[in-house]
Parts: sequence; C-alpha cells; structure tokens
Amino acid sequence: MTQKYTVQGATGEFEVVIGLEVHAQISTQSKLFSGSSTEFGAEPNSQVSLIDAAMPGMLPVPNMECMRQAVRTGMALGAQINKYSRFDRKNYFYADLPQGYQISQLYHPIVGEGEIEVTLDEKDPDSATKKIGVERIHVEQDAGKLMHDQHPTMSYVDLNRCGVALMEIVSKPDMTSPREAGAYVKKLRSILRYVGSCDGNMEQGSMRADVNVSVRRPGEELGTRTETKNVNSIRFLMQVVEIEARRQVDLIEDGGEVVQETRLFDPNRMETRSMRSKEDAHDYRYFPDPDLLPVELDDAFLEECRSSLPELPDEKRLRYENELGLTAYNAAVLTAESETSYWFEELLAQSVERTGKSDKDLAKQCANWLLSELFGALNKLGVTLEESPVSPSQGAELLSLVADGTISGKIAKDVFEIMLETKQGAEQIVEEKSLKQVSDTGAIEAAINDIIAANEDKVAQYRGGNERLLGFFVGQTMKAMQGKANPQIVNEILKKILDN
Repeated sequence: MTQKYTVQGATGEFEVVIGLEVHAQISTQSKLFSGSSTEFGAEPNSQVSLIDAAMPGMLPVPNMECMRQAVRTGMALGAQINKYSRFDRKNYFYADLPQGYQISQLYHPIVGEGEIEVTLDEKDPDSATKKIGVERIHVEQDAGKLMHDQHPTMSYVDLNRCGVALMEIVSKPDMTSPREAGAYVKKLRSILRYVGSCDGNMEQGSMRADVNVSVRRPGEELGTRTETKNVNSIRFLMQVVEIEARRQVDLIEDGGEVVQETRLFDPNRMETRSMRSKEDAHDYRYFPDPDLLPVELDDAFLEECRSSLPELPDEKRLRYENELGLTAYNAAVLTAESETSYWFEELLAQSVERTGKSDKDLAKQCANWLLSELFGALNKLGVTLEESPVSPSQGAELLSLVADGTISGKIAKDVFEIMLETKQGAEQIVEEKSLKQVSDTGAIEAAINDIIAANEDKVAQYRGGNERLLGFFVGQTMKAMQGKANPQIVNEILKKILDN
C-alpha cells in the first residue's frame, strides 16, 4: 500500500494536486505547416522557410503525417479519436513567434479523453497501480528560441524550432505526489517511443512538461494552481512538485494568497520563480484559423493508424510473464523502454536459431544475462544500450557456446570482457585463445587422481563426513586444468571417486 503524500505545515497537513501538460515533438522530418527540416542541432536559422518566418502571403499547409502520429498516440492511450478537428489561432506577441500568434487546437482537438496506468513503485511490479486520466491531445506549432549573450544587453532569435509540430498531451489533475507525476511522464515517454511518435529526448527539448501544482487542506475545494514551464527531466519535474507545494503551503500559513501565475524552475538554486501572471483562454482571443480547413478523418485512415501500432509495453510485459515465464520484475524492466525489449527479442531469436531450443526454454537465461552482465558492463563503460559494443547476435553467440558446453560460465565472463574491448565475436576469441572447455573424461580423471594423491589428508576428512571439502577438490581440479574443465563432469567424477 502506497503511503499518501502530504506536505506538513505548522497548522496541519496539505494535499497536493498535480496536472501536467506534456509537449512532445512529433517525429517527422518536416514541420507542421512547412517543408523545413526538423533535424536537431543545425546552425541557427538554417531551417526556416518563408512560412516559418511569417512572410506576407505565405499560407500554411498541414503535414498529415503529424496528424497521423497524434492519432496513433491517442489510440495507444485508449483515447477517443475525433474525426473532426480544427486549428485555432492563439494570439500573443513574443519575439520568437514571427506570426504574432500560435496555431493550436483549443475548441476541437484531434484526440479526446484517455488514460495511462502507472506502477507507483517501479522496483516492485506487484505494487499499487493507478490510472491517470488524459484530458486531450492537440497538435500545435512550436515557437522559436531566444538566446541571450553573457552580458544581458542583447538577445538573439533562432527560428529553427518555429513551426515544429508538437503534441500537447494534457492530463487530468489526478496526480497527488511527485512519485505519481514522475511515473506518469516515464510511462508516457515509454509509450511515445514504442509508437514512434516522439523520441522522448527531454535533454534536447523534444519532450518537456508544464507542471501545474496546487495545495489544499483535506476535504477542501481545489486551491489556486501555478504553472511551472518547460521542465525537461523527470527528476526536475519531481523536484518542482515538492518545491512548489512547499512554497505554497508556507505562503498560505504566513497569511498570503497563492496567485495564478506562470513560473520557472531554477535547478541550481532549487527554487521556482515568478515569470508572469497566468492568462486564461479568453486573454489569447482564440478564433478559428481562416487559412486552414478543418481536418476530417475517414474510417480507412483510422484503420491504417490502428493496424500500424506495435505491441505496447503493457501487452508485451504480460506476454513475457505468461508465455515466456519471466518474473514480473524482469518483464517490467525489459519492456520499460522499446530499445530494451527490441534488444532482448533479438537476443532471444538469435539464441533460438543457434541452439534449436524454444524461446520459453531460453528466455530466462537471455533476460538474466542482458539485465545483469550486459547492463552491468554498460554502466561501467558509461554507455547506453544503443551504444553497446556487443550486438544481440554476438550475445547469442556467447550464450550458445555456454549452452553447448564449448566454454564454461566462468570462461564466458572472460570472453565477454574481451568482446567489450575488441568487439570481436565469441567464437573467434575462444578459438584464438584456446579457451574451449575440456570435456574429455580421461584427461579430467587423470588430473583428479593427481590432486587426490597429493591431498590424502583431505580425502580422509571428506570420507569422514566433511562433505564441504568437495568444493576444495573442484577448485583444485579447475585450477590444474586452467579453468577449462567442464564443471559438471568434474563434479561427477570427483563424487564417484571420493564416495568410493
């Protein structure tokens, strides 16, 4: 049972209410209303069309792939898909918005209500889960970026991001703790990556969250909320909830009043600061964009979107548990990110092909090796799974050599270390370094006889009832054979000789 999260004030407890507006950049090569590139990291103002720069007479043309990806995302969240949607102008002036308005969808979004189920303790897949409502997903264009010089006398505008397609995924105010907010964004990012509608790279700004926080005493009406803009990591998001909730509680208990405003988060000073008063919808003078026709979707388009969806993380996790026999924890870790599940399934498929065994027979071995050996090595190297020097096919090659008795588990660890350093295949390393496991019973028995002859006192102790000495004899035999003896055969021959 998850403990209820509250903020303790001098006059009692306060509950926290959280809603999130996640802006996810849609994975397309061109922008929402122009053909300009969306590639990250280009020279400033090198990806700006006449439409992006709002030159007179330039008319927008919707990129239907952006709409398709929004629909696919909505379907992945089990949300209502609206066949009719419309673009509106959100009017405000800012230097990084050449048009003087943003094209968005206030009144008729393309996706309606859905939900996301999150696990509140990711280290315990059997822990409590919670369904968090999604109010809507609408498609809109991003603004440009302001850059300020070191001496605050001049600002520069980069319009490369201007016009990039965003999905704004608006949650319901269903979250009540930093942990729930973090779990929601983590699960949402996972789904977006599975679907392929957003790469989820928060550090590059392609996914960021506006964090709405309010506090109230238990049983009271919702309090006044503040919105902290453009939070670009899950860790920061959780910190914003804690810091802003504490600030509001302290303000209320000091006799002050929380005002509806937009704030920013300073991670260096661990505080939120006021940016401007928070506007309401009527302040933006929304009206339908006269340059854009409504978007009307037919059944064939929706069916294509639905059929293109991959197996989603929750479905995949259940299949790993029920069909492959994996533990709930391993299944949850393997399916948390699409890259991990892809790597695991490639490793498993290659292992099945090499050994002729079933995927259920090999699933646990592959999962354990990936999650312990490979993940441990990548952590030491400081690289991601995508940057792994060992491929799934090379991993399967190594595991198959252990499975058929060519090398022992101990030798496999040594071979793996060499694979990480050289990127060579396991078979080549084993051949070049003569690491094949010895299963010749005659050679093993000869080595055992020499060890027994040299340790008659320990043989007597073993036969006198000290069976723990079997480990000593196994170790001595493996040492004598340079670790290449088949451990199973060593154990069998030792017990046969010692017990007789």
